[in-house]
This record gives sequence, C-alpha cells and structure tokens, in this order.
Amino acid sequence: MFDVGFPEFLVLAVIALFVIGPERLPGAAAQAGRVLRELRELASGAKRELTEHLDPELSDLDLRSLDPRELMRRTLEGDEPSAERPTNGSGPTNGSGPTKARPVAEGERPPYDPDAT
Repeated sequence: MFDVGFPEFLVLAVIALFVIGPERLPGAAAQAGRVLRELRELASGAKRELTEHLDPELSDLDLRSLDPRELMRRTLEGDEPSAERPTNGSGPTNGSGPTKARPVAEGERPPYDPDAT
C-alpha cells in the first residue's frame, strides 16, 4: 500500500524511538495497530452499507471502471466503443457530438453550435 521497504522502515523506527522514547514505544505501536484495525473495520462497514442500500440496477456497478486512468486507457486503446465517436466516419447525425471539420465555402455561413455559446 505505501511501498515501504526495510531501509525506510528502519529509518521510521529510529525516528519513532527518538521521538516517543524506548519506554512508551511498545504502547504507541499497539495503539497505532488498534487505530488501523478500527479504520479498516469502518471502511469495510461503510462499503458493506453502500452495497446493501444501492438500487438493484447499480449493485453490479464496478467502481474501478470509473477510474479516470482506466477510462482514458479504454478510450485511447478503443476497447469500448463510445456513443460520441462516429462509427462510419461521417459523424453523428443528431448533432450531439463532434464532426469532422471542413473548410467553409465562400459565401457560406459557418456552423453555429448553440450549446457552445
């Protein structure tokens, strides 16, 4: 989780020894362990309550799929077809998404997007 190796742990232990003192270090370590255990129990309880109270439609929702990195990876790799992306190269017909830009002919008015203004 924190990617703490042996050298980092050793430095943290020496710092804790100096800050807390050798007499109170075992008690402080036990207290830290209890606090971490309680935090884990709180997190698992909150997760359990959320999954119990979600609508049946949303109960199978994978929250990891909403991770911004995962969304960008899928978008860039094209793993999941998007509703906004044109499938035949002509662009959307309902005007709800991006279309290919083309030069405006002389005398022609440029396209107007009311949602963009």
